[in-house]
Amino acid sequence: MRLFVAVFPPLKIREETLRTARSLLPGDRIRWSRPENIHMTLKFLGDVGEEKLDEVRAALENACADHTPFDARTAGLGAFPSARRARILWAGVGEGSEQLRSLAAHVDAALSRSGFERETRSYEPHLTLGRVRGRPMKLNLPEEAGGDPFEVSRVELVESMLTGTGPIYRTIESFFLGVEKS
Repeated sequence: MRLFVAVFPPLKIREETLRTARSLLPGDRIRWSRPENIHMTLKFLGDVGEEKLDEVRAALENACADHTPFDARTAGLGAFPSARRARILWAGVGEGSEQLRSLAAHVDAALSRSGFERETRSYEPHLTLGRVRGRPMKLNLPEEAGGDPFEVSRVELVESMLTGTGPIYRTIESFFLGVEKS
């Protein structure tokens, strides 16, 4: 199974963020993400065997128990690798970004104890909104495009199935923040 760990904001927030980005950016060369797939990846695990799932679950329970729910808010649009050579369009996170960084670090540490490779890049919370088709494009990004606040209260372990029409995500299990392991 191809797995990742993520936070999914409420669908209303994802739809509003995508609608704002589409209204501000030229879309003829942009393949926009489906709202139901928009999320903040905390850690990509890659291919994981069924026999490793219990260990992954235990690691995520432990990492999530150390955090309490918190508020977050999208803030600003950006592009990877840069606005001058955009390939991936994203919405950043303002409020709640430090808590998300801490949560991602705890998830990474817990999973590394289960044999998963540690992240080498610094974590920057964002929602991927779309991808540029063909060659990179230059974008004039607006200064700020913030959204409504939302509560981050759980982390999802997600299976990603790649298809010709885009990925299909299936939540395997949800882990609530601040809930002690039983």
